Amino acid sequence: MKVKFWGTRGSIATPGPSTIRYGGNTTCLEVLFEDGSRIILDAGTGIRKLGQELMETSGQSPVHLFLTHAHWDHIQGFPFFAPAYDRKTRICVYGFQQAYDRLREILTNQMESKFFPVNFNDLNADIQFVKITGEAYSIGATKIQAIACNHPGTAHGFRITENGRSLVFLTDNELRPPTDVITDWPDFVDFCSGADLLIHDAMYTDKELETRQGWGHSSHLQAVDLALEAGVGTCVLFHHDPDRDDDMVDAILQDCAARINNAKSSVRCLAAVEDDTLDI
Repeated sequence: MKVKFWGTRGSIATPGPSTIRYGGNTTCLEVLFEDGSRIILDAGTGIRKLGQELMETSGQSPVHLFLTHAHWDHIQGFPFFAPAYDRKTRICVYGFQQAYDRLREILTNQMESKFFPVNFNDLNADIQFVKITGEAYSIGATKIQAIACNHPGTAHGFRITENGRSLVFLTDNELRPPTDVITDWPDFVDFCSGADLLIHDAMYTDKELETRQGWGHSSHLQAVDLALEAGVGTCVLFHHDPDRDDDMVDAILQDCAARINNAKSSVRCLAAVEDDTLDI
């Protein structure tokens, strides 16, 4: 299994010289499996480049697109996803449980004429919406499990397992919200337990989080603490704050390294880098 980062930024795209190393596009990941299949996680602005690459290759239909939730930075790239305009392509858009109806509504509404020149119904691809009512779903030999995140408007995280290797993707998740707790810390620990790779929201520092409680995001140290307690192999800090330049991300990584060293742990900690691929 491999994961490629096409968009690593949170809230709004921030291209420019200060974000060139870690990337400025909003959330989009591609997960490639041993059998040649793939799934896409979220459709932020990073999905545009992914779509261009898919159009240059053959045999990539169907496209399996799993959306964590319907906030703009996770769907705003879809109107620029080239395979959606290709009549030979079938796109399956997956939503878990209560998030499904909102996903479908907002994904189509953002392409109304008052927002965008091409209507969703005019796209040439065969686009199907799949509502997943249970806690797990399978595509071939790959198992996708879901967990509800602590985020305004509902969101889901995923655990993806193939041949005994596992990836957990928890973006837009507040690990310790002050109120309105949907999922408790122990449940996240259980969900992540023993994962080879944990990609987790690390939008804020602990200091910033003091004035942003209830906004649905975590600090980098909270993400590391989850990785430590769950015994994951590698923790990847994700959903970089749009005001965070590359040097600030470097400083956050040093902070995380100190936390891991103090815990005498072998957990590896990285920051998500746009266009990078990690083997799992």
